[in-house]
Amino acid sequence: MLSIATWYKASQANKPLKLGVSFIPSYADSLGLDPQKTMDELLGIGIKHFRLVSYWSEGEPKEGHYDFTNLDWQFKKAEQNNAKIMLSLGLRQPRWPECHMPKWAENQPTDRWQPQLEDYIKAVVERYQDSPALESYQLENEFSLKNFGECKNFDIERLKSEYKLVKEADPDHPIIITRSDNFPMPMTAQPRPDVVGFSVYRRVWDGNITKRYFTYPMPAWYFAYQAGLQKIITGKDSQIHELQAEAWPPNGQSMQETPIKEQDKSLSPDRLKDRFDYGKATGMREMYLWGGEYWYYRKAVLNDPTLWNVAKEEYKKDTTK
Repeated sequence: MLSIATWYKASQANKPLKLGVSFIPSYADSLGLDPQKTMDELLGIGIKHFRLVSYWSEGEPKEGHYDFTNLDWQFKKAEQNNAKIMLSLGLRQPRWPECHMPKWAENQPTDRWQPQLEDYIKAVVERYQDSPALESYQLENEFSLKNFGECKNFDIERLKSEYKLVKEADPDHPIIITRSDNFPMPMTAQPRPDVVGFSVYRRVWDGNITKRYFTYPMPAWYFAYQAGLQKIITGKDSQIHELQAEAWPPNGQSMQETPIKEQDKSLSPDRLKDRFDYGKATGMREMYLWGGEYWYYRKAVLNDPTLWNVAKEEYKKDTTK
């Protein structure tokens, strides 16, 4: 495993380093932030790569009526600032409850809502595929992860159908499909994506067994091994689509209920710096940090710019700009 990891890191070392961030306007709003100002601030510290969402619940709030207001202004800001976008598609997308089904579809049988979901996905693709900001799609975030989120449908045939739909609608942009676990096996099943995405979390609150903070023991080279094995067996590239860079409040608390001193137990400024270093040590040269809205919340609402300042320095190291 270490030999594969060492080979992989050496094979990627001369590639440019791309540092992005996930951005979700509704989460910024929940933290008491102005979403548009938050994106402006993230752009202002030099972030040029954004992972955006296209929640079905927001994009089709009424059956048959699409509303792209939210995504339109995000794409416009990206285009105006020469930024690039990875666009999330599908039912399962980042942040709780993970599966973002509109209320009008919740009690419908699968053979009724699935075609409507695919119609919505196609409408999203057709609206943004010609944007100069669009770089890639991420389809169905961590599709097979059954122990986290309020998701009920894990039918792989649905994923295959959505993949085919997106490829036919827009064959020019790559599709990323993300892994749902950290087991040391490559993603080889169909649909086989253009790029494999890894979710990397380091320090979380274990509310089930130990009732304390838990740091995952895997060294960075473990993910280099996984990405290397993926490359050897399938020829596919890998990226970190979600690198934890946000505090994990204990006992199910909201962020607003959690004092800074407690937040720092899972993500202090030193831990954030370490998170960037850990991501780079995996050898993967493209990574999207998870927590940009949170860094700005600490700065603008809690008057604590320490995380923001760390991020500002790290994004200067993006060599793709």
